[in-house]
Amino acid sequence: MKKVMFCRRGVFTLRAALAVFCLVLLGATGNSVYGQTNWVAPAGADSYKNPYLGNSGAIAAGKTLFQQLCAICHGNKGKGDGMAGMSLKPRPANLASKRVQAQTDGAIYWKLTEGNPPMASYKEALTEQQRWQLVNYIRQLGGK
Repeated sequence: MKKVMFCRRGVFTLRAALAVFCLVLLGATGNSVYGQTNWVAPAGADSYKNPYLGNSGAIAAGKTLFQQLCAICHGNKGKGDGMAGMSLKPRPANLASKRVQAQTDGAIYWKLTEGNPPMASYKEALTEQQRWQLVNYIRQLGGK
């Protein structure tokens, strides 16, 4: 993958730069209380089964994807404190929070797939496998 200069502090992949650009360009919707929204996946998403549950390789791959695509907004530890996330309204979710970790794997997968501005949809940008890998890594952020 080609690398592009994104800011003075570092070089990010083209995919990460595009993700941030899309998030900023789309703007924000929804009600926010201290950066948290009431974004709820449809009940049917709870039935999605994680095919990589407990797979250490999937967790490692998810961590790499998270660092490339998600940390810029959600922060390195998923707390919602990433550099690009500071200007978003609503602010990015704290992925380590009890509120996020209480959701089913299917609900998290659905949110990664569908998006909700300013959260980008990764339906086209990532494969199903990559989205499940991210779910597995997000679980690690919550200590699960």
